[in-house]
Amino acid sequence: MPQLIANIAQKDYIGFFSTNADELPNYRAVPDFLKLDKKQTSRITQVPTASVRFDVKISKDLAERLAQIANIVNRVVALFDGDVQKAALWFQTRNPLLGEVAPRDMLRMNRFNRLAKYVAEAEQAL
Repeated sequence: MPQLIANIAQKDYIGFFSTNADELPNYRAVPDFLKLDKKQTSRITQVPTASVRFDVKISKDLAERLAQIANIVNRVVALFDGDVQKAALWFQTRNPLLGEVAPRDMLRMNRFNRLAKYVAEAEQAL
C-alpha cells in the first residue's frame, strides 16, 4: 500500500462515513461502537460535555476528532478481517503491549497518538 494512504482505513466497517456527499457522517457510530456516554465522549474528544451533539450543529472540533477515531476503529476492524465484534472486544480488553491498558481507555486518557502508532505498527507487521 502506498505510504500516502497507509494511515487511512480502506473500508468503513462501522458506518461512520456517508457514501452520499450531501449527508453528514454518522457521528454516533464512534460512541456507539466504543460504548461511550456523552461525558466519556466529551473526555475522549476534549470537547465540553455541553457541546457534544451529533446533528448538523456538531462542532468542528468534535466532528474532526470523531472522524480521526472512526478511522482508527475501522483500521482495527480491518486487522480483525472485518469482524466488528472481535475488534470491539479488543478495544475493551486490557492489552499488555499497551501497558495493561485497554485501547478504549487509552482514548479516554488522551493517548490517541500512541494508540494510532500502535495500530500502524500492527498493520506493518502483517
